[in-house]
Amino acid sequence: MIEDFDQCYRAVRSKDARFDGWFVTAVTSTGIYCRPSCPALTPKRANVRFLPSAAAAQRAGFRACKRCRPDASPGSPQWNLRADAVGRAMRLIRDGAVEREGVTGLARRLGFSERHLHRQLVAELGAGPLALARAQRAQTARLLIETTALPFTEVAFAAGFPSIRQFNDTVREVFATTPTELRGGAAADGRSGNGRRPHVDAVSAGPPALTLRLRHRAPFDAPGLLAFLGLSTLVATAVLVLALVLPAWAAALIVAVLLFAGAGVAALVGKKEVEQATPPAPERTIASVREDLATVKGGHHS
Repeated sequence: MIEDFDQCYRAVRSKDARFDGWFVTAVTSTGIYCRPSCPALTPKRANVRFLPSAAAAQRAGFRACKRCRPDASPGSPQWNLRADAVGRAMRLIRDGAVEREGVTGLARRLGFSERHLHRQLVAELGAGPLALARAQRAQTARLLIETTALPFTEVAFAAGFPSIRQFNDTVREVFATTPTELRGGAAADGRSGNGRRPHVDAVSAGPPALTLRLRHRAPFDAPGLLAFLGLSTLVATAVLVLALVLPAWAAALIVAVLLFAGAGVAALVGKKEVEQATPPAPERTIASVREDLATVKGGHHS
């Protein structure tokens, strides 16, 4: 992907969010790296470098864009599927294996030497395990700074930093700002776009609630998914109540009817979507049919 400069640059020019996480755009004239979908002005081709990960960009000396937050972009979906050493290493690094066991423990769990693991990660992602883990810690720290009221000491250790000094140095180097400025900016302007969330106080009025931040890749139909999950929960609850109240044969019959009805609705919806996606055949008028017949007769006479 990174080898095809023209394809990457077309994705950047079109602001295509589907490429977020597959690569990052590093701009040499500003020293900043962005998502492919960054709304900023498209940089010139001569000033652009495409790198495979945020860690590679940070390793090359680029800072994260404050507008599109490329460090918060979901990673490549390959890491959730691939079974090779790089895919397994990325899942372990994301799970905090480097913070708990170090690079030696990570290599031992993968069955490789540290040198071989480092060589494979650099060849695939442009950064070694330490740089990848550092990028992961920096993103976790930024998330906790902007969305919680935790003291910076707790944020540092929760993100996996061994010391406050390293936490402060990493935040300044990666985001070109201080932790205090990050939290103050999030609280002042109520960031809500590009994956940003407003500052959340530790104690809020009203009943207790659990707020979740789910990473997703656009385009994503969140209302449709939530509606489906809500309906599924209602159906499952109704089935459970019926199974407890009615005899077994009656409950089984009702469940079978519900499943049959659901399958029928799904089939109708799928058929309707296919019909909408299929363009209608052009209507033939009487005049056009007569013209075709005249053309055929003329050909026979000739």
